[in-house]
Amino acid sequence: MKARVYVMLKNGVLDPQGEAVRHALGSLGFDGVEGVRQGKVIELDLAAGTTEATVTEMCEKLLANTVIESYRVELV
Repeated sequence: MKARVYVMLKNGVLDPQGEAVRHALGSLGFDGVEGVRQGKVIELDLAAGTTEATVTEMCEKLLANTVIESYRVELV
């Protein structure tokens, strides 16, 4: 069983990497990009029977900084 965890900075939190990407895209001639938010995807290989609640606990304790990041769990 696999799980994917999508982690993004919460709205209102400064995203310097996203801003650097937006600026670089503008420098390359992609003028229509008004904003970029960068995040991460964590893919977990899990033992059968692992619950979404367990993955959520992993996020709360380690995978996401819940003060400034939000996350979404997808079991696949």
